[in-house]
Amino acid sequence: MKLYPIETGNLKLDGGAMFGVVPKVMWQKAYPADENNLCNWSMRCLLIIDGERKILIDNGIGNKQDEKWLRHYYLNGDYTLEKSLEKVGVSSNEITDVILTHMHFDHCGGSVKWNDDNSGYELAFPNATYWTSKKQYEWATNPNRREKASFLKENIAPIEESGKLKLIEEEGEFIPNIKFRLYNGHTDGQVIPHIDINGKTVVFMADLLPATAHIPIPWIMAYDTRPLLTLKDKERFFAEAIENNYILFFEHDIYNEACTIQNTPKGPRVDKVGKLSSFI
Repeated sequence: MKLYPIETGNLKLDGGAMFGVVPKVMWQKAYPADENNLCNWSMRCLLIIDGERKILIDNGIGNKQDEKWLRHYYLNGDYTLEKSLEKVGVSSNEITDVILTHMHFDHCGGSVKWNDDNSGYELAFPNATYWTSKKQYEWATNPNRREKASFLKENIAPIEESGKLKLIEEEGEFIPNIKFRLYNGHTDGQVIPHIDINGKTVVFMADLLPATAHIPIPWIMAYDTRPLLTLKDKERFFAEAIENNYILFFEHDIYNEACTIQNTPKGPRVDKVGKLSSFI
């Protein structure tokens, strides 16, 4: 098995939204904002190559939204999903599985693209099976008003209509050395993949923990639909992560790709930080 971080570009989001009730004077020391209170965040995905399977976890924001919509997110950076896959020698046609941790636009937008004449949509990974949790799919297709803007029909309907969408109903093994855990504080049924490699476990954190700056337990995004449940989600995850020395792989942390954590008198904090390759 081999793991490859796949950078798809960056977006800017309001710092207050990303850190909820934590005062700016505190969070800005850990994750700086610009003059407009915007913080820059990566959309870092993960490619797993295991034998004949090429598994992509999440795929960024995509490029099919109109310019007016995209301006809200100040996309930046030199990377794209296509360039990053090409860099590791993998084409979109070779991807066998796409795991969507959840169906917010910055995690699944690259699943679908315009067809050749821009008259409709087609799957960006035509030979892949797409996976998300049943709970998340039901949540995304019947969204609450608070979260509705994060679920775009054009990111979801083409996958369903293709017949290639498979729904995960419970936690457990996906294939040998990859298992799924489900968390509900950020959005219902968020899939958090755990990957066993070289005697270690890498966890794709998605929005359970967007960045190292979110490791303190009360540091929770305003985007989370049920922040008190996120507290419990984080507590149970940290108990496992510290006991088993998990390697945390971050989707949104533009400064840190991966870390391990440790218990301190102030609670869980970063232990070691670095590139994923330095841990595995």
